[in-house]
Amino acid sequence: MSLYTDYLTEIETRKGQGLHPKPIDDSALVEELIAQIEDTGNPYRDDSLNFFIYNTLPGTTSAAGAKAKFLKKIILGAALVPEITPAFAFELLSHMKGGPSIEVLLDLALGDDAAIAEQAADVLKTQVFLYDADMARLGTAYKAGNAVAKDILESYAKAEFFTKLPDVEPEIEVVTYIAAEGDISTDLLSPGNQAHSRSDRELHGLCMISPEAQKEIVALKAQHPDKRVMLIAEKGTMGVGSSRMSGVNNVALWTGRKASPYVPFVNIAPVVGGTNGISPIFATTVDVTGGIGINLKNWVKKTGEDGKPILNNDGNPILEQKYSVETGTVLKIDTKSKKLCDENGKELVDVSAAFTPQKMEFMKAGSSYAIVFGKKLQTFAAETLGVEPVPVFAPNKEISIEGQGLTAVEKIFNRNAVGVTPGKVLHAGSDVRVRVNIVGSQDTTGLMTAQELEAMAATVISPIVDGAYQSGCHTASVWDKKAQANIPKLMAFMNNFGLITARDPKGVYHSMTDVIHKVLNDITVDDWAIIIGGDSHTRMSKGVAFGADSGTVALALATGEATMPIPQSVKVSFTGKMKPWMDFRDVVHATQAQMLKQCGDNVFQGRIIEVHIGTLLADQAFTFTDWTAEMKAKASICISQDETLIESLEIAKSRIQIMIDKGMENAAQTLHGLIAKADKRIAEIRSGEKPALAPDDNAKYFAEVVVDLDLIDEPMIADPDVNNADVSKRYTHDTIRPVSYYGGTKKVDLGFVGSCMVHKGDMKIVAQMLKNLEKSQGKVEFKAPLVVAAPTYNIIDELKAEGDWEILQKYSGFEFDDLFPKNTARTEYENILYLERPGCNLCMGNQEKAEKGDTVLATSTRLFQGRVVEDTAQKKGESLLASTPVVVLSAILGRTPSAEEYKAAVEGIDLTKFTPPLEKPAASHSVHF
Repeated sequence: MSLYTDYLTEIETRKGQGLHPKPIDDSALVEELIAQIEDTGNPYRDDSLNFFIYNTLPGTTSAAGAKAKFLKKIILGAALVPEITPAFAFELLSHMKGGPSIEVLLDLALGDDAAIAEQAADVLKTQVFLYDADMARLGTAYKAGNAVAKDILESYAKAEFFTKLPDVEPEIEVVTYIAAEGDISTDLLSPGNQAHSRSDRELHGLCMISPEAQKEIVALKAQHPDKRVMLIAEKGTMGVGSSRMSGVNNVALWTGRKASPYVPFVNIAPVVGGTNGISPIFATTVDVTGGIGINLKNWVKKTGEDGKPILNNDGNPILEQKYSVETGTVLKIDTKSKKLCDENGKELVDVSAAFTPQKMEFMKAGSSYAIVFGKKLQTFAAETLGVEPVPVFAPNKEISIEGQGLTAVEKIFNRNAVGVTPGKVLHAGSDVRVRVNIVGSQDTTGLMTAQELEAMAATVISPIVDGAYQSGCHTASVWDKKAQANIPKLMAFMNNFGLITARDPKGVYHSMTDVIHKVLNDITVDDWAIIIGGDSHTRMSKGVAFGADSGTVALALATGEATMPIPQSVKVSFTGKMKPWMDFRDVVHATQAQMLKQCGDNVFQGRIIEVHIGTLLADQAFTFTDWTAEMKAKASICISQDETLIESLEIAKSRIQIMIDKGMENAAQTLHGLIAKADKRIAEIRSGEKPALAPDDNAKYFAEVVVDLDLIDEPMIADPDVNNADVSKRYTHDTIRPVSYYGGTKKVDLGFVGSCMVHKGDMKIVAQMLKNLEKSQGKVEFKAPLVVAAPTYNIIDELKAEGDWEILQKYSGFEFDDLFPKNTARTEYENILYLERPGCNLCMGNQEKAEKGDTVLATSTRLFQGRVVEDTAQKKGESLLASTPVVVLSAILGRTPSAEEYKAAVEGIDLTKFTPPLEKPAASHSVHF
């Protein structure tokens, strides 16, 4: 048996699934293909040639290395393949996107054969994915007087790799396809329970929406071969809940165009739309593929004579249709006037926001990070030649308003901005490159991030990144065959790349499945930091964090940079006093409810929530910032008082030290460096040199929301409202109800305490409630299952030391064992307490789920359809979100509690207290970066 015959066997297996041969990433298999190509009488020669040309992955895969070397032999005449002429070999190299192909092209361009060198130079002039070593070779050759190197550098200085690309079409015709009504979660486009297949793009594409929808899209394309299919969220927002590159990949696979004829199943340029636009983090992902995201505004609020919205019986605004986008509608996008028109050219809506100069560049280049690399390459070439770079790219959008102070996020962007006008102070709306300090990659998107890094030919983490972490939390629940195949490979790749990894590929330290957001919250040791993470819940309580797709994460790892606009901010402050029986999670829910009541619309969407939380430590404050993803905010910033921030940093230092003690430090001594940075930051605060981050007094906000704690009298629940007559109102996080709404009678089938929304205090609340019930009733009985998953191992260690783990063990019917992890997902639950392994568990929805049709009460963040619980034909699954004490009590009762039952159950328990800061943080009109 050979690798090739094994590959043929795999092809037959995939054929039975309706799939094409899997793209090749292994050099050993490519070597066999080459041997069979060179053997003119080989019966497998034709197929081997086809696989070599059309089915070998580019970038830095080992397969790409073998392919590039053989193409070099053909060009030099050392190998003769009639079907691959030297000219065709150059064309194939031009589609390989960096890495080994660039090395080969540089060998040829800087070689002795003038004719070959000229051809290689022509190809190199079209490439952008060059790294420091590649640029150094060109620079050295130029300084040695090499004319070809000079010619290439002159082309780069003019950015001909960009200017010679075709412009975006002046008119794009689309045909609409309504994917769903209401907000479309990325789970519809790329279900979490199919996370294992994300790196197999064709296979993963089969999970988008439904087989029926896929057939309908194919039929639309057949009916309209000259048009692009636009996927639409009717009466909703497209891509809420997650950036999820796999979602955009799937949309592009079914509706986009091929990136290259020689790279299988990589499509770009999808067109998506939503009545209320595109979720901010999903919009960034669309940019990565050079796609188009349109705010349709096709339904508007009906207003009365007084200009105010007319409400229905439920108190919701009545919508009226401005124009129809029903499936099969032909529309025209005028990219010059930036208007969406009907098929006759009549203007329907202005879509300028989708066609900013920066976005137009992404569309022209086919991806946002091609632009980032291109700008870097042009700058290098110009500096090497000693000339000014030709101005071809859209300049940074620099908005500076005289006499206006800065919000917290504006200060952070000014501190981290790259390539902006020296001394210029930037305000919201500016669009700039920024340095990224901390990067996080999670395990279900990590394989795609690794692919992106290979595709952009990156081999090592950028030295300007302070720290980066690869998690194992999204696949922690079940160590099944898929996880066993994928995760060790991912950890090895990321460990070699320079990240701190949850699992040690060498097996030295214990595998850590700690929730990524908790780890990133600990390793962020500067309140002025920018954090990028491969998950929508990358929301830290220090610095400003942005959830991102796998491509943006890869770009941040490779370059230490990201490009984005400075968002507007909404200020959230607090008045009143928190009732002793309330939990901080109720403050979070009340913020959403009071904001909607005060503002009418969701003013958080697409903006920064600047929360003046002051006195709350990082773990507890994270509960608020974490939830802001569900508020549809772009990100969130905590304004903390000096002493509170210092205490949070000391806690972070101790946890980083634990990571070091466990053996997680890398060769670059990243973790030691983070502790040193934390010490430096603490010293700056204590000395008064640089107090905790705070906005200026005269900063300008889009809106200000004041949350009245006095109004929060009973626990609050975020309800998916699965039976709302208005489909667009289902599965949003805007339906916030007091527990009394349910009258103490709503049946609860399962409780879940876990995910990134809980901290050590929540685990202690569970233990104390069990102790109280044991003392008052003699025993504890669960009328519904209760699943408890601590976010980190550190928390479990501390609970053991403090005696709380013992009571949890006493009442558990299942306790995880890392020596024997579960290898199959649980499908049925008993009425017991389950102590699960640290990680995301039910919240992720890709491994563990509740039983179909269950009503789940959870501390999770996710209430989307099918995420935590799927529907049955008879009953919709419900995922209601509440505080830890409400969840625990509901599992014990088997129903939602009354307000009185709740108050009695939490009496004497130390809930997460919150006192609004009495003093304003020190703010200065001078700008400190």
